[in-house]
Amino acid sequence: MNKFGLVVISILLLFPLLAKASVSDHPGCSGNCMECHKIDKKDAEAVIKKLKEAGSVPPDVEVLDVKLAPAGGLWQIDLQGGGNKGMLYMDFSKKFLIPQIIPVDAIKKSEPQKNIDFSKLPLKDAVVLGPKNAKKKVAVFTDPDCPYCRRLHEEMKIVLTKRSDVAFYLFLFPLDMHKDSYKKVQAVLCEKSQTLLDDAFTGKSVAEPKCSNEHVEQNKALAKQLEINGTPTVIREDGVVLGGFRAADPLSAWIDGK
Repeated sequence: MNKFGLVVISILLLFPLLAKASVSDHPGCSGNCMECHKIDKKDAEAVIKKLKEAGSVPPDVEVLDVKLAPAGGLWQIDLQGGGNKGMLYMDFSKKFLIPQIIPVDAIKKSEPQKNIDFSKLPLKDAVVLGPKNAKKKVAVFTDPDCPYCRRLHEEMKIVLTKRSDVAFYLFLFPLDMHKDSYKKVQAVLCEKSQTLLDDAFTGKSVAEPKCSNEHVEQNKALAKQLEINGTPTVIREDGVVLGGFRAADPLSAWIDGK
C-alpha cells in the first residue's frame, strides 16, 4: 500500500500557497526560508500523532525527515510505514496539511473510479468474518503478511463488535513480495478455520497446508481478472472499491455509503 490514509486532495488550499512560490515574494523573507520559518522532526511527529489518533494513518507510520518542499511556502514531511514510503506537506503557518503536490505538467485526464460487479464475486468460496445472514456484505482482498491488512483485520473485528448487520467476505490473496504468505493462505483456505485465520493475521506460525493450492490460485486469478494488484482492497455491494487501510469507525461509515 502506497498512501497513508489521507484520501481527499484539497486543491483549493494550494492556490494561495502557490502564489508565494517565489521566495523573494514572501513578506520578510531574506531569501533563505529557513531563517524565517522553523520546523523540526518533533513538530512533524506531533502532527502525525494527531493523524494516528484520528485513524487517518496507520499506527506504524514514522517521520523520516522534514525539509523544504519543491513548491514554495511548504514543508515536506517524509514518512514510512508498512514497508512503504510517502509524504505529506504542511504550510509555513503549520495550520494546513496537504496530501499531494500536483505539478501542472503532470495533470492528465482522470480515470473513472473502479467499480466491480459484486454479484459476480464467488462469496461461497470466501472466508467469512461475521454473520453469514448479515444484511450488508463487504468483500476484502487481503494478505496475512501485509502490515496494513493485519491492522485492517483487527479493525474489521471491531466493526463486528458494534454491528450485526455486516459480514466481511475475505478473499485471501498472497502478494508475490511476501514469500511466506502463500503457504499461510493455503493452510487457512484448506480448513477455513477462524483460529487459523487469526493466527495468520497476528503473525503466529501456521501448520503446513492439508490440501492442494487450487483455492489460492483461484483467488489470485480472480484478483488479476478484477485488476486488483494490492492489498487490502475492500469492495462494497454497490461495487465501489476502497483501497488501503481504514480504522473501524471510518470503515463502518464507508460501508453505509457515508
